[in-house]
Amino acid sequence: MENNLDYNTELQGKIALVTGGTKGIGKAIAESLSQAGATVIITARNLPKDVNKAHNFIAADLSQTEIITKLANEITEKFGRIDILINNMGANTLPGGGFSTLTDEHWDEALQVNLLSSVRLDRALLPNMLAQKAGVIIHVSSTSGMFPLWEATMAYSAAKAALNAYSKSLASEVSQHGVRVITVSPGLNKTEAMSAFLEDLANKAGITMEEMTQNLMARVGGIPLGRMAEPEETAALVRFLVSPRASYITGANYAIDGGNFPVV
Repeated sequence: MENNLDYNTELQGKIALVTGGTKGIGKAIAESLSQAGATVIITARNLPKDVNKAHNFIAADLSQTEIITKLANEITEKFGRIDILINNMGANTLPGGGFSTLTDEHWDEALQVNLLSSVRLDRALLPNMLAQKAGVIIHVSSTSGMFPLWEATMAYSAAKAALNAYSKSLASEVSQHGVRVITVSPGLNKTEAMSAFLEDLANKAGITMEEMTQNLMARVGGIPLGRMAEPEETAALVRFLVSPRASYITGANYAIDGGNFPVV
């Protein structure tokens, strides 16, 4: 069968929201969706100096319920709808060291940033998707949600595991109404956040960043491809999943980890 699809325009006319879209994986996703023809809205707490002027930036702290409501209203007023929602917000900034180092405040922060912000944003934007009987929601999780490291990612991993379960449940509920919900679980990505995480671990261990990088790769069982992912590689998967080419995919969790995940 002849394929006449133009990948550079396959998202033409679509309106996409990418949370955490000013750096790292979120920035790469925003760029990729824009290249495919989508109108892209990005959110973050602060506007960086190097933001792509072609993207529509809205400042928002998505850990606050009232801000999410305000964001949803602003999007509806300015753009009318959302066709693609990329819930990319998330962070592992809590202290390592296991259960004894994590306070109730730490646990609450992990859940707010890595789970509940996505739940609330879905709740705010899903009604319009359901009304138009079309839409795609991507939850950017982490392989840490399936492979936790007690000494470094305990609360973060627990929150991401909860996001995985929520995403699967939501897909089962809304896919029959035309809205696809998919989880993407990146492994180690070469981002600013990862560099800061590795630097902190290296300083605590008294070793170099290069040594800590190798230690972390070994700790997660090794990466057959032998390197971290570039954010653009993760973005390429997301771009495919939100496109018409992936129209029969929903409820799945895609690990993009260079072959790291140690189970079949």
